[in-house]
Formats: sequence, structure tokens, C-alpha cells
Amino acid sequence: MAAWMKRLSDFLARYPGLPVLIGIGLVVVNFVLQFLPADWPVIGWMARVNLWLHLGVVLGLFGALLPHAL
Repeated sequence: MAAWMKRLSDFLARYPGLPVLIGIGLVVVNFVLQFLPADWPVIGWMARVNLWLHLGVVLGLFGALLPHAL
């Protein structure tokens, strides 16, 4: 576990803005899902609960705070 955390920390130190960019991408994915047909079971559910929006915002905030910790 410690080796995995060390590798993850080194990777995020090289690319500090990556979590923020991925978070923005997830928010855009959620925006696109709003325009797809709601009668598709999984797509409709993800659009109703705004799954990717919430994950994107949390990941973006995490990514914005992470460089200060590293």
C-alpha cells in the first residue's frame, strides 16, 4: 500500500492539474447526458441523479487542494 501511495504521489506531483482537468471532463460528460433520451435505463438514471457532475466537482476540488499537500 505504501509503494502504491508513493507512486501515486509522484505521478500527481508531475501532473498537478490532471485531477482538475478530469473533473472538468466529467462535468462536461454530465452536461451531454442531459440531452440524451431519458428512456434509456442507465443513461436516464445518471442524468437524473447528476452522477458525473457530483464526481467531477469532488474530483476537481480534490485536485485543486492536492498540490498544496504535495
